[in-house]
Amino acid sequence: MQQQQHRQPELVEGSLPVFVFPTELVFYADEQTSHKQVLTLYNPYEFALKFKVLCTAPNKYTVVDSTGAVKPQCCVDIVIRHRDVRACHYGVYDKFRLQVSEQSQRKALGRKEVTATLRPSASQEPPSPRPQDEERRIKEQFADSEFFEQTSSQTESRPAAGGPSLLTVLLGLVCMAALMLPTLGEHESTVPVYLHLSVNKKLVAAYVLGLLTMVILRT
Repeated sequence: MQQQQHRQPELVEGSLPVFVFPTELVFYADEQTSHKQVLTLYNPYEFALKFKVLCTAPNKYTVVDSTGAVKPQCCVDIVIRHRDVRACHYGVYDKFRLQVSEQSQRKALGRKEVTATLRPSASQEPPSPRPQDEERRIKEQFADSEFFEQTSSQTESRPAAGGPSLLTVLLGLVCMAALMLPTLGEHESTVPVYLHLSVNKKLVAAYVLGLLTMVILRT
């Protein structure tokens, strides 16, 4: 009971410190490897936390596991991919907001914001700190910004299959008809002799039909 009373002041909404590294994400258009960045969320507390990732421009990014949980005194990596590296986005600052809460509660106990920007090339910028006027401009830009829920993406999407083609179906029907025809040498059949097939031709038809069946099942 004393432990719960000791912890209670820390669980006021919005007052819990959130530990995230890094605090700024920089993507470079000409470096494919930089299009994937990792945010590490630390949980130094003695209770589990659940988190949610929000973004001011969710259509420009893909976040793997935008919601989840962090065990006590553990950390979790959040993968963020920039999926729109067009020149019109150069120098534009976006923001990610990480909200954390206790497992049994819905209110956000704490939040941390991380800036993200796309630049044309790492070789074109000096390793000097950002000027104060630029930092002021960023603060003004996000003064009234709105955050949206970031859609999670765990697997790469692929286009839906359109089914087997008409040619594949017709070829399969021809092979089935060939297998139903009498074998060469049968005399009791009412089918004309020129439609009798040899064993080798029927083996070829069976082989082709098997390949077509695999193609149809794959689609």
